[in-house]
Amino acid sequence: MTDGHPHPPPAVPPEPPDQLEAAAIARVQEGDTAAFDLLVRRYMRPAFAVAYRVLGHREDAEDVVQEAFLAALGAIGTFDTSRRFGPWLYRIVVTRGLNFRKARSRRATEAIEHAGVASPAPGPAADAERAGLQATVAAALKRLPERHRMIVQLFELDGFSGAEIAAMLGLSPGTVRWYLHEARHALRDMLAHLQESAG
Repeated sequence: MTDGHPHPPPAVPPEPPDQLEAAAIARVQEGDTAAFDLLVRRYMRPAFAVAYRVLGHREDAEDVVQEAFLAALGAIGTFDTSRRFGPWLYRIVVTRGLNFRKARSRRATEAIEHAGVASPAPGPAADAERAGLQATVAAALKRLPERHRMIVQLFELDGFSGAEIAAMLGLSPGTVRWYLHEARHALRDMLAHLQESAG
């Protein structure tokens, strides 16, 4: 029998690192920085995927990933070796990516104000002119709130699990599931509307 109220699922302990990763981290913590190469090779591509979702720009994402790896190396002494390295690194990537984007936005605003011109914004006609589902999906994604969009892309396009996304964004897995549900619902409605508009 239940009391009619939903109960949260039991907390899932973080997945421990494999022996190779744990050994590499221990070596780095003892001063063998060459062992850090294994972590770079293992996590470079997923870290770039996270940075790209935050920034939407390849060169900026590459810069942020390099900075994040350097920051992780500098702070490796504080890392809890009973945990996996990936979620900790992704959290650094997200934080640095958001800071980078704020600075970039501030610089762009200053440049526009200095030039005395309005920021060019694409009109709805530009989206309507683009044929095909890919353009329609991209247009719908752009209309989602930022956090919803990032979570959907990390989950659906980059293949991160809900638990991994929760760790990198500092959210509970349940909150990530809620964001995914809300985002998918909103996307379905927007895609239907955009396709009707284009028809």
